[in-house]
Amino acid sequence: MISVSQALQQRISVRAFLDKPVSEALLREVLEAARWSPSGGNLQPWRVIAVAGREREAVIDLARNGQWASQGGAEDGGYAIYPPSLWEPFRSRRFAIGEAMYALLGIGRDDKQGRLANFARNYEFFGAPVGLFFVIDRRMGHGQWAHMGMFMQSLMLAATERGLGTCAQEAWGVYRGRLHKHFGLAASELLYCGMALGYADPDAPVNRLRSERASVDEIATLRGF
Repeated sequence: MISVSQALQQRISVRAFLDKPVSEALLREVLEAARWSPSGGNLQPWRVIAVAGREREAVIDLARNGQWASQGGAEDGGYAIYPPSLWEPFRSRRFAIGEAMYALLGIGRDDKQGRLANFARNYEFFGAPVGLFFVIDRRMGHGQWAHMGMFMQSLMLAATERGLGTCAQEAWGVYRGRLHKHFGLAASELLYCGMALGYADPDAPVNRLRSERASVDEIATLRGF
């Protein structure tokens, strides 16, 4: 069994999956581990919707019919993925990881159609057999959003421990309204994002992508030591 530190280092955003099913029992095992994530006041403000088989195909069809990837579109619901006019060093970090990914895929900077086609694979879960959607009540505050993020991280690490790959997908936010209706969510519920889950394709070049991380000295100030 791998350690937490090993899982943190091994976890990547998998963007190519094998055509290999994930059993309900294994998914339940991952969720069982993740449900112990911390939350202020033990509110546990998260809810998960998992889709596979025909239910997964129905969601893919919903996105395909929306035609967002080919026509362009605005985020549904007013929750932007990134702040406008992203500043340094964040702008450079985002640019660097994007260029590294497209280089592995062999898609040039001027190949807009190629980049759009690759982005559209988000809406097929990159071939993963399981799609997860994370739901929170709109009345919750920023703290509860952070707690849901911790739950998602716990889930990804638990999946890594069991030989599974994941990719968190805020891209599903452009279909937030359609997905809200599709899943019959309550008026107070908000679908935040999706996640692909399955077995990573070890031969896919894109899965060789490893993002850099800022050093401890860049992100931390240690006082009184």
